[in-house]
Amino acid sequence: MTAAHFSATYREARQRFLATAHAQGAAVESHIHPLKGAEGEEIATDTALVGAADAPCLFIVSSGTHGPEGFSGSACQLALLHDPLLQRAADQNKGGGGIAVLLVHAVNPYGFSHLKRTNEDNIDLNRNFNDFSQPYPANPVYEEIHELLVPKTWPPSQTNEEKLATAMARLAGQRTPGVSSGQAVHPDGLFYSGTAPAWSNKTVRAILRKHGTRRRHIAWIDVHTGLGPYGHGEKIFGRHSPETLARARAWWGRDLIVSSMAESVSPRTMGHITGCAPEECPGVAITPTTLEYGTLPNPAVRRALRGEAWLAGHPDAPDTLRAEIRRAARDAFYVDADDWKGMILGQFRAYALQTINGLAAEPK
Repeated sequence: MTAAHFSATYREARQRFLATAHAQGAAVESHIHPLKGAEGEEIATDTALVGAADAPCLFIVSSGTHGPEGFSGSACQLALLHDPLLQRAADQNKGGGGIAVLLVHAVNPYGFSHLKRTNEDNIDLNRNFNDFSQPYPANPVYEEIHELLVPKTWPPSQTNEEKLATAMARLAGQRTPGVSSGQAVHPDGLFYSGTAPAWSNKTVRAILRKHGTRRRHIAWIDVHTGLGPYGHGEKIFGRHSPETLARARAWWGRDLIVSSMAESVSPRTMGHITGCAPEECPGVAITPTTLEYGTLPNPAVRRALRGEAWLAGHPDAPDTLRAEIRRAARDAFYVDADDWKGMILGQFRAYALQTINGLAAEPK
């Protein structure tokens, strides 16, 4: 049953991922986080490599960059571990060594376990993969409404909600940068980039250096949720060369959306996780993409993010309010409904197959 691949907690998702990866003969490694999970459990970014360590092509699937988005990403990875597609990948291009598949489970294990989109330092990891020798770009659009987004009390007052709605409507057409493009000024705010590489940033880069530097070609799908229509998976492509864009469209179809295009649900961001691949694997062809699944309407998702940011600045919040905010964050990024779960895994499988076929068709 499709829904059976989804887990109820980070602890369960991790246990199932590790058990299945070992059962499938994958090479498994665990990068242990220095902090503990919500249940006091060990948390980690775990990897499972299926296929030859020296295969010229590597297909990466990462999950949980934004904490509770890991419920869906983990289910996609678990489904793939059970899928004949993995053997198909290993069999492709056998004369040249085949295609290896690397599953990176829970990029942000702290957020996954604690049900928060950001990491242990309130950092949005998809704004953190930057060159910190240079200042993060100013975001005057965000500055204008920071105090409305993160009010002094929670839940926000009716007056606050009305002022925020008016401001958001006025700023809706400003995309460069937009409210969610990232900011480095407010550690207690939304979309905070941080001022140095986070633990997850360093961990992902180390994983890439170990598994990616000797490849000929790397394809990467980073699984996300929270933007767009219910259950729809938007294929998002970032800022890359015309040659890479042409290859991506040949693999994944004309419905691939470039994130800089007006119709994309993705904001203009700096510091995306897949952007570190060319830096850590120089000379390797990189074809990255984000698969973004819709959950709830944007106002509900935004309110969940606001509550999370408020809670990060109020560690003494009552347990009942804390639980309410955490549950809202979970619901904003994971819909516990069988129809939604089926949409997630069905679209992911098609995307994974396109990726494997695309890698196999690349010149040797």
